Amino acid sequence: MTLSDKDFEVLRDFIYNHCGIYFHTSKKYFLESRITRRIEATSSPNLMTYMGLLKSGPGKSDELLKLLTEITTNETCFFRNPPQLKALENVFLPEIVAAKGKIGFRKLRIWSAGSSSGEEAYTMAMLLLEKRATILKDWIIEIVGTDISETVLAQAREGVYNAYSVRNTPDYYKKKYFRQEPGERYVLSPDVKKLVSFNHLNLYEDAKMVFMKSFDFIFCANVLIYFDLASKTKVVQHYYNNLQPYGYFFVGQSESLHGVNDKFKTVHFPGGFAYKK
Repeated sequence: MTLSDKDFEVLRDFIYNHCGIYFHTSKKYFLESRITRRIEATSSPNLMTYMGLLKSGPGKSDELLKLLTEITTNETCFFRNPPQLKALENVFLPEIVAAKGKIGFRKLRIWSAGSSSGEEAYTMAMLLLEKRATILKDWIIEIVGTDISETVLAQAREGVYNAYSVRNTPDYYKKKYFRQEPGERYVLSPDVKKLVSFNHLNLYEDAKMVFMKSFDFIFCANVLIYFDLASKTKVVQHYYNNLQPYGYFFVGQSESLHGVNDKFKTVHFPGGFAYKK
């Protein structure tokens, strides 16, 4: 179907007001193709009927979540950003463990925001499991993955992946933490899965974001690209508030907080950078 300029603006504003995702007019064709899928899937005769389904009735929340799944890209993989992971493992993690160890608080909390199908959160779990015998002995580890799409959250909880998802995974981790099955299915170890919980979260909902407290590390890779400046500023302020004073905040390799938030300080490491208070 083809959206008129007016219909595009109505739909764009509706999506923006619910989750902060902003579609420039250059993305009109993309939005048309995605909305067409949902109109056909719901057997709606036209856009007006479909908008009514989004705005009211018992299927409102379910259909809105399905639409949001259609318009967000969930491209990810295990061990996606090697320089970032190396810095975490060799520099930032030992630093925070030493600081918390001095005050006798042996608990580590990590948040993977926009976790998609779970690869990032589970990568963290594998890295931390490798530290169980050394710096994280007797520590409590909590890793939380959140996403706006229930579809990808269900995939994450299942913990079954294809060869493409594990393409960057070092052989050591692949052999130790996955069981390979016919059809190039990689089933994640229960030891990894039990360190991670996955929850639905709309990053644009202030009432829910304020409860995401006391994280030592927050990862938000390739999520802010969907937001305009106002939405980014709002969401990043929550990240700032929810990060421990000594914690670190990571974004995607091609992303930056320049012009978005001047409270964070940039910390450089070989191949990349992170932010801290």
